[in-house]
Amino acid sequence: MDFEWSDRDEPHATRRRQILAKYPEIRELFGYCPRTKYIVMLAAVAQLLMAYLLREASWVVLLVAAYTVGGVVNHALSLSLHELSHNLGFKKPLSNRCFSLVANLPMGLPAALTLRHYHLLHHRFQGLEGVDTDLPTAFEGRVFASPVMKAVWLFLQPLFYALRPFWVRPKSLEKWEIANLVVQVLFDLCIWYFWGLKALLYLPLGALLAMGLHPVAGHFISEHYTSVKGQETYSYYGPLNKITFNVGYHNEHHDFPYIPGSRLPLVRQMAPEFYNSLYYHTSWVKVLWGYIVNPQMTPFRRIKRTA
Repeated sequence: MDFEWSDRDEPHATRRRQILAKYPEIRELFGYCPRTKYIVMLAAVAQLLMAYLLREASWVVLLVAAYTVGGVVNHALSLSLHELSHNLGFKKPLSNRCFSLVANLPMGLPAALTLRHYHLLHHRFQGLEGVDTDLPTAFEGRVFASPVMKAVWLFLQPLFYALRPFWVRPKSLEKWEIANLVVQVLFDLCIWYFWGLKALLYLPLGALLAMGLHPVAGHFISEHYTSVKGQETYSYYGPLNKITFNVGYHNEHHDFPYIPGSRLPLVRQMAPEFYNSLYYHTSWVKVLWGYIVNPQMTPFRRIKRTA
């Protein structure tokens, strides 16, 4: 099975216009969420406390803690970077960029500013080959097609998300990305020097494990892998939204990327007829399992759009 093709314009623009024409009060939801910075700081402190407590733990305890606790917290922090990339944490764009460097620290690996660049391209050119790096390559689709290989692909998802932009749409480092790298390396060196190697490894291990075969990572598949022919984006309405900045409200997010995650449920409440008729998910674990065992589900199960 190859990619499904669509020559439609940006898929969310029409619905956005229709919703705002009927419910102009939704504009009142636009803007940043002042609570974001407090949630991020609480998560960052919790993650650093865990790193300190695990500095002399056994490797088994370290891995279990990284998967069960660190993975969840770091995934939440990675999704706070998503919020900050849309300038939804502070009123001023510069404040969002600066704070994203802080939110990135407990993840152990620099990602904030590179994520911002490619994620905004994903919104502007959703599904456009050679531009939207969220779209898997033909190589991924052909190699990782069997159940076993799909499980491997899911486990290695952080690697593909990190490296795919370099062969799909490479770009030179910008000054903010260099700043992200320098700040992160200095922070990691401090953790290593004062708390040791295990404390340092705990941080990126959580980030890497939680983006692969992990319940909170189900949104990577649920968001844009086609469950219904012709529908490009899917929402998830389940309990894990509470610890992932409501990233499951993905149709709502693509319709209104300038509404913070804390207020996305209100979009569906205010305009239910536009969302209740769309196919949606209720379990990210079910999404991951279905992706592995369903022979029709492969990295090709995406809609590519023509320019």
